[in-house]
Amino acid sequence: MGNMATEIIAFLFTISGWILISSTLPTDYWKVSSVDGTVITTATFWSNLWKTCVTDSTGVSNCKDFPSMLALDAYIQVCRGLMISAVCLGFFGAILALVGMKCTKIGGSETTKARITCLCGLHFILSGICSMIACSLYAHRITSEFFDPLFVKQKFELGAALFIGWAGSVLSILGGFIFCFSMTEGFSIREYSYNGATSFISTRTKMGKMGRNPETPQKDLPDQSFSGRQFGRNAYV
Repeated sequence: MGNMATEIIAFLFTISGWILISSTLPTDYWKVSSVDGTVITTATFWSNLWKTCVTDSTGVSNCKDFPSMLALDAYIQVCRGLMISAVCLGFFGAILALVGMKCTKIGGSETTKARITCLCGLHFILSGICSMIACSLYAHRITSEFFDPLFVKQKFELGAALFIGWAGSVLSILGGFIFCFSMTEGFSIREYSYNGATSFISTRTKMGKMGRNPETPQKDLPDQSFSGRQFGRNAYV
C-alpha cells in the first residue's frame, strides 16, 4: 500500500511538471525589455521562441513571427528542439505511468509493471533535463547580453516562462526519481520475501534432521523371515 501511495505522489509530481513544461511553449514572456536606467518607458518589447512583440504605452501590442527558421539564432533553434522533446517525452512517460502503476489493472505481471514504471521514470527525468537545459540556455543568453558593456542593443530580462519551465523541470525530475525508487523498493521486498521463505524451508529441514540423533547408532532389525525359516529347519531336525 505504501508503494502504491509513493507511485501516486510521483505521478502527481510528474504530471504537474509536464503541464508546466507544456505551458511554457505558448507563453509570450520568455524575455522582457529592461527598464534599467530608463526614465520614461514608451514601449515594452517581449518575445518567446516563436515571435517578437512590442506593446506601446496605450496597451496595444504588435507581434511579428520569426520570418525564417533557418535564419534564427542557434540558441533559439536548440531551445525549440529541447522543449518539444521535453513535451513528447513527458507525454509518453504519462502513458507508461498509467500502464505500469500498481493501481491500474493493465500491464501484465508485477515484474513487467515494475520495468514499465522504471522506463516511465527515465522518460520524465529526460523530459525535465531537456526543459532545464533549454530554459538555462535561454537565460544564459539574456544575462550575458545584459551584463556585456559592449552590447548596445535593447537589453532584456528574464521572463515568467523561464521560471515556469524551471519549476516544471524540477517536478518532472523529482517525480521520475521517485518512480525509479519505488520500483527498486518493490524488487527488494519481493527478494526478501523469497529468501525468507527459502530460509524457513531450510530451517524446517534442519529441525527434521536434528530430531533424530545422528550419534546414536541404529540397530538393524533382525530378518524375521530368515529367523522363521531357521526355526522350522531346527524343528524338523
